[in-house]
Amino acid sequence: MNRRNFVKYLGASGIVISASSCASINIFGSSYDEEISREAWKKLANKGVAFKYVDPNKKLPNVFIYGDSISIGYTTTVREELEEKANVFRFHKNGQSSNKFIPFVEKMKTTMFQPYLKGGWDFDWDVIHFNVGLHDLKYMKSGKLDIENGKQVSSTEKYKENLDKICKYLKKEYPKAKLIFATTTAVPAEGADGRVTGDSVKYNKAALQVLENYPSIQVNDLYAFTKPHEKEWYIKPHNVHYNELGKKEQGKHVAKLIAENL
Repeated sequence: MNRRNFVKYLGASGIVISASSCASINIFGSSYDEEISREAWKKLANKGVAFKYVDPNKKLPNVFIYGDSISIGYTTTVREELEEKANVFRFHKNGQSSNKFIPFVEKMKTTMFQPYLKGGWDFDWDVIHFNVGLHDLKYMKSGKLDIENGKQVSSTEKYKENLDKICKYLKKEYPKAKLIFATTTAVPAEGADGRVTGDSVKYNKAALQVLENYPSIQVNDLYAFTKPHEKEWYIKPHNVHYNELGKKEQGKHVAKLIAENL
């Protein structure tokens, strides 16, 4: 009996049942409960439009974006570009450095997905677009950016080790997902707080060395895409972030590559 006829049957039988009840008791083949999932996300996620709750449409493929503040900036445009083509989720906060990736994603998984959350998300990722690097190359001391007295978060060798673990993790946990790694955008020519000009090049070179061992992972060279537009896209001098035009153009670029993999 199809769903429409089944609903008619329920009505004819005098049985009254709500849509939320259907989701909860698995009448239509899914135990997903939007209210439960939304509340779990509310407790997990940072505030801001990029971190809004996404109610998965089962008719659409599911895209996951993981990254730092650069990816936070272009998430909204990616969603706009892929509207009615995909459910676009992004990680619930700044993804930070490479050593945080696996524990962070595990936290999201055990908070939002079934069987860990009863009534939680019950789908698989179709495309995962991810990046780490900009927080690895920064210099920190006592929790603050400090080039002169600080220590770099991850050496290039440690970064390579962490990225290799990330690739292995993603391929094991999400074997059916198409993976896209985005290179790290540039540190401004005049430098930036806590970061050294040219380090993005070094870390991207290290990343590509790792990715040579994973030919199925596509590379989105966001560094090369963004670099020629620094003067018009940077938000201000000595800052690695981008203005609205830059974020929008990056978002269109990311969405195009994701769409090609759907």
